[in-house]
Amino acid sequence: MADETITVVGKRRGQGGSSDPNELTITVGGMTFGGWQQVRVARGVEKMPSDFDVTLTERFPGQTQAVSVQPGQQCVVRLGRDRILTGRIDRYSPSIGPEQHQVRISGRGNCRELVDCAAGFDQNGPTGGQLGNVYIKDIAAKLAAPFGITVKDTVTDPGMIVPQFNIIFGETVFEIIDRCARYGARLAYEDTDGNLILAQVGTTRAASGLQQGVNIQTASADFSMSDRFSDYYATTVGTDTLADVSDSGFIIGHETDKGVPDFRPTVVVSAEMQQGGTFIATARARWEKARRYGRSQAVRITCDSWRDSAGTLWTPNTLVPISIPALKIDATWIIGEVSYVRGEGGTTAELSLMPPEAFQPEPAIIQAFDWQVSQALSAGSAAPGDA
Repeated sequence: MADETITVVGKRRGQGGSSDPNELTITVGGMTFGGWQQVRVARGVEKMPSDFDVTLTERFPGQTQAVSVQPGQQCVVRLGRDRILTGRIDRYSPSIGPEQHQVRISGRGNCRELVDCAAGFDQNGPTGGQLGNVYIKDIAAKLAAPFGITVKDTVTDPGMIVPQFNIIFGETVFEIIDRCARYGARLAYEDTDGNLILAQVGTTRAASGLQQGVNIQTASADFSMSDRFSDYYATTVGTDTLADVSDSGFIIGHETDKGVPDFRPTVVVSAEMQQGGTFIATARARWEKARRYGRSQAVRITCDSWRDSAGTLWTPNTLVPISIPALKIDATWIIGEVSYVRGEGGTTAELSLMPPEAFQPEPAIIQAFDWQVSQALSAGSAAPGDA
């Protein structure tokens, strides 16, 4: 049976979204609601999960009464015919006044469960606190399975085997997945079907760019040198008493940022036990330099369409050419986050972009046990009177 569409402003009927590429529809319980006056849907490579917020206001009772949904219901949000979010209704907020009625609905993608819920449980109770000795995708898939969420690893190389480690009681599913993803140099974010994507920094380019005087309405940039340093010294101050002595203590990795004109040294000290020794120290120094360079330049753009010249929605983790002579920007940067907006200002997309280096995952070491146990073991090994 085809879904019935209720347009809450007007009387259009249809199915599977809207033929209008600039209309948002929400399908809930076999009914599709369109005609929203205030719309915002947000996705990003560092935003977990995706979310949406829509509002309809009318002066007299009418179609708002037809919008009847319940928090927790499954929903699909589309922009035109394109699915943009698959998840659940978080809030349904109707209100009335002397001269107007309003309905507001907000929700998040399916990956909300990974962010909200504790790891180590399924519908039958605790599942055990140990994970590891498998690939990153396998761990993510096992943790996401109780919530019906599929994990897609877009990287051909499965990466390193994750060593066995213990789940910290109360830790959320996504906290573990994010740590494992960083161990494998991957980003972790939600796709439009509500599933989890593991990916490297994007190399796909949009069909068109963002250009001053063409499709950019407003733009603001931020260039900073305050968080960059000329020299990065990474040290592993080990608390792992089981580690080889050669891999602990004052081990240094050194990286230089030649773009910093002044002498500005800094030290990167890890809070974890450093089983990785010099390798992880050097990787972290390299990451600090690249990330701080990337984050030192950013632009936020409001453009006049949700889509590029090919009709494809602006998508996180996509490379986009940017030309804004007035801001001295002529570069190709990554979409970090995009919000699809409709309101009094019309239909616009708000995009945050930075160089690809800004999104490189932080190198991580998977611990066999958490830092509190490590600290206790270290204290226990001290000679009497040393404490």
